[in-house]
Amino acid sequence: MTNNDILRRVRYIFDLKDTTIVAIFKLAEAEVEQPKVTAWLKKDDDEGYASMRDRDLATFLNGFISFKRGKREGPALTPETKLNNNQVFQKLRIALNLQADDIVAIFEREGLPLSHHELSAFFRKPGHKNYRECKDQILRNFLMGLQNQYRPGEA
Repeated sequence: MTNNDILRRVRYIFDLKDTTIVAIFKLAEAEVEQPKVTAWLKKDDDEGYASMRDRDLATFLNGFISFKRGKREGPALTPETKLNNNQVFQKLRIALNLQADDIVAIFEREGLPLSHHELSAFFRKPGHKNYRECKDQILRNFLMGLQNQYRPGEA
């Protein structure tokens, strides 16, 4: 999945307006103009489309954590320069305050049963012997499960 796809899906799931996305970036202490957000949200083949960098998505997700859970004391989180699906999954889990049982239930509703052990492997450090890379299909199913949970009946 591209960073733009992830941003578009999160925007749709939580019905975020462009101005809200700009405000979310501000929560992460980053300045982003609304035209840039609009360019990121366009389809790949639309005129004016702009590809979203990993650092921009990491900044958005850090701001999204603050947006959903409240701003933390101290300095803002430093956004990662390289972002993978495991990190995106982890940031969404933190933002939505999801426990393992909640995530397992989301995957079950999507027809993709996942054990607690399989799930915990996605959140381990990359050097750990039980670390498992989160493939696009897993992240896509998780986002689809969130969509079905937060916007039932809409597809």
